[in-house]
Amino acid sequence: MRNKNKSPSEVDNLSSIKKNEIDNSNKREENGVSATTTTKDPELSDAKTDESDNKINSEKFFTFTFYKVDPKWRWLNEMGKDESSREFLELLNAARKRMKIITYSTIGLRHESEFMIWTISPSLENIQVLASKIYTTILGKYIEPTSTYLSLTRKSSYSNQVKLGFETEEEPLQYVVVYPFIKSREWYLLPFEKRKEMMEEHIRVGRKYPEIRLNTTYSFGIDDQDFMLAFETDNLSRFQNLIIDLRETQVSKYIIKDTPMIPCVLKNIEEIIKSLG
Repeated sequence: MRNKNKSPSEVDNLSSIKKNEIDNSNKREENGVSATTTTKDPELSDAKTDESDNKINSEKFFTFTFYKVDPKWRWLNEMGKDESSREFLELLNAARKRMKIITYSTIGLRHESEFMIWTISPSLENIQVLASKIYTTILGKYIEPTSTYLSLTRKSSYSNQVKLGFETEEEPLQYVVVYPFIKSREWYLLPFEKRKEMMEEHIRVGRKYPEIRLNTTYSFGIDDQDFMLAFETDNLSRFQNLIIDLRETQVSKYIIKDTPMIPCVLKNIEEIIKSLG
């Protein structure tokens, strides 16, 4: 009969593989991108994923929602805060089966918000379900959205070689700077070839900073701005250099608004909740 006992080397190999699996799982969860859950909410966890969500070029809705916490939260006992953290994490993990969710801290960086939730979904209704569920949580009773920006992915009219940051399989970078963007009506009245020429200059400048990921999405007809921009970076100084260089391009003459520019720091929701006091 064959001996079923594994040799020490086999045991070591299995232990190493298991450790790598756990490390990779923890890394994904720490970055707030993907995790498993035991939540049984049928609206969030049991629905069939839209097949178009797996296509890189399918349209997706983006929301950037900034939240402010009620000072009364800080008087909640520690047990209540811990329970709230677990509950909120379970909710986000359930929602991640239907959309991409990344969480960021803005505490100490903006007076009007403490954190931001970035959602990417092929369904606007899924985003609404999540927003509604947030208000049913313990934390949801202590937070209020101070601003929400809505946009939609579209192919660029000026370049088919621009790959958006969210399309990569890589982990999110340490910072994201989010801002609304509006161009003048004069810009849209220019001949297309003239606009394309100026945008090519704009794109060339951006390519000088390959380590910065660009996410440009469109808000025409669904929100107040023309575009939403979200630049991911590990180095805010380099991002600042990029913005300074872009100020010197021809396109900048036609920009009406590119504020507020909101820097956000990548953190998982548990860290964010703990930082609220």
